[in-house]
Amino acid sequence: MKIRYLGHSCFQLTESTGTSIVTDPYGDVGFDLPRVAADVVTVSHDHYDHNNTEGVDGNPVVLNEEGNYEIGGVHITAVKCYHDDENGEKRGENLIFKFRMDGLEVCHLGDIGEECSSSLLEALLPVHVLLIPVGGNYTIDAEQAKEYVDRIMPSIVVPMHYKTKGLNLDIEKVDKFTDLFDDDEVEEIEIIESEESELEFFRDDISDDSTQIIIMEREK
Repeated sequence: MKIRYLGHSCFQLTESTGTSIVTDPYGDVGFDLPRVAADVVTVSHDHYDHNNTEGVDGNPVVLNEEGNYEIGGVHITAVKCYHDDENGEKRGENLIFKFRMDGLEVCHLGDIGEECSSSLLEALLPVHVLLIPVGGNYTIDAEQAKEYVDRIMPSIVVPMHYKTKGLNLDIEKVDKFTDLFDDDEVEEIEIIESEESELEFFRDDISDDSTQIIIMEREK
């Protein structure tokens, strides 16, 4: 499967069969959403920086409700959680999306704001590729994101929803998250700063014994 990073919390996930999914397309966040087409668009919550479905070409199916779906051979599960740590009192609900693509379990946490709980983990595991917000303020912060990584133990972690050049949201840079792993002695953690906006993963290449944190370059 291929992962193309379009910026903020927006990715294009493409299975080898050609089925394409775009997650959380954004509106005006300081830079433009690249031109992209998809079969499916997932929306974690109805905020302008996550719900620009009209910005995606191809007349895609829009998923914005909890449930289980099968589209183009891809199994998709949407799990309801909270956008804050006060049971939704501050910012409402959020949807986590899980995708099974080419034998890999890919999880997009959306704008999750609640702490990592055993009940939520039970609904999500297993996860091979974790797309996780790390910028804080509107989502979990760097320390909370690290707890999710430590407990989920994915093979690949791709941070999202953090401060990048041009972004006009008040959130932290990705360094605050990656710096927490510098002296990690529990797991083998490798931090990779990729210059690519698109990466391809194969099930046989995924290690269950270590974690790679990959900082992807936003496609402009």
